[in-house]
Amino acid sequence: MMVFNPSLAQTARNSCTDHLILSLCDTAMIHRAPTALPAAHRLPRTVVIIGLVSLLNDFASEMVTPLIPLLLATVLGAGPMALGFIEGLADTTTNLLKLWAGRRSDTARRRRKPFVLFGYALSNLVRPLIGLSGSWLMVLGIRVTDRVGKGLRTAPRDAMLADVIPEGMAARAYGLTRALDHAGAVLGALAAAAVVYWGTERLDLVIAFSAIPGMFAILLIVFGIREPARHAASLETLAPLRWQGLGAKTRAYLVAIGLFALGRIPETFLLLRGHELGMSVVPLLLLWAAMHTVKVLTAEGAGRLADRNGRRPVLLAGYTVYVLALAGLAFTVSVSHLWLLSLTLGLHFGLTEGAERALVRDLAPAAERGTAFGWFYMIVGLAAIPAGLLLGGLWTLWSAKAAFLVSAAITTTAALFFWWRVRV
Repeated sequence: MMVFNPSLAQTARNSCTDHLILSLCDTAMIHRAPTALPAAHRLPRTVVIIGLVSLLNDFASEMVTPLIPLLLATVLGAGPMALGFIEGLADTTTNLLKLWAGRRSDTARRRRKPFVLFGYALSNLVRPLIGLSGSWLMVLGIRVTDRVGKGLRTAPRDAMLADVIPEGMAARAYGLTRALDHAGAVLGALAAAAVVYWGTERLDLVIAFSAIPGMFAILLIVFGIREPARHAASLETLAPLRWQGLGAKTRAYLVAIGLFALGRIPETFLLLRGHELGMSVVPLLLLWAAMHTVKVLTAEGAGRLADRNGRRPVLLAGYTVYVLALAGLAFTVSVSHLWLLSLTLGLHFGLTEGAERALVRDLAPAAERGTAFGWFYMIVGLAAIPAGLLLGGLWTLWSAKAAFLVSAAITTTAALFFWWRVRV
């Protein structure tokens, strides 16, 4: 007679859950092999869960982000300078916090998951309040608070990924999580466009609906992420937190990244340019979704390429694409050209995002990965506010052409510096 064993039943259920997660991983990969991958070549469960959390969070975020320049321009009467200041200050805030959060997640008795959970929860609680703003200063305050949450979670999250990724799969893993992140952006923009087209033209209601996928992201973190056991360092054993304490290759890489960020336009400027060319809300949201679709289709494959052929050639190709797209945008006067060049910018992000993060992991000691990602994001953040003010000011005082040409010149300099100094 067969006897029911509860312990064996629970084990079977856990096994089924793990196989379901791995199945979702295979489904999410854009370039999936025709046959099932051996277990050794599959990405860990934590990578997939974090990717799905990113998808849901960006679903929520991108129902709001592309509407911010429209809300400022049409409801609150603010222009490119206000948008550049808001985005620059928000990005600077988040990236300064990333160094602190990453450092703290490296220390003894510190787990990375609480930073991840609190960061996602804060962002998804305050973000829908943007729809209630009565001035651009209120938008600024809410946007900065939203990005505080991002600052608390991002470096610990990427370090958690670094802790579990097998050797030789780092760019692929980061590429997959970025692809799922951008898939959420596509869904969010399409959902916002659908609500505007079929439901309401009230931007505040569309923004309020973003709370729904955000709540699912929080629940997935609580019940889905199992943080692996790791050896945490104490503050006494970590190297002093100073610039000269970084290796020469790391410093050169971070300078190149920071210089590139100094010339990078906020992506929302593309929506502002489309608005100036006469595009209405729904076509702008579709443009935003299409640009992120290109990121989805290229990120995971570009990560595989960077794992196989090295980070440097993939990054140089991505930086070249960006410069060419910015030069083209400087002379764009038609909606069709804006579409083409926006999709080209999507290709740049797909090529570079996974490889950039994988290179951080390559250069960082295992015990200091949170700190390394904190440095990476802080350098980007320090460049964000002058970039937003510079390019927004050029746009306001001269023209969009001047802003895009200066952006192309600075990013060309950064790409040349990367080619000259970063040898990995």
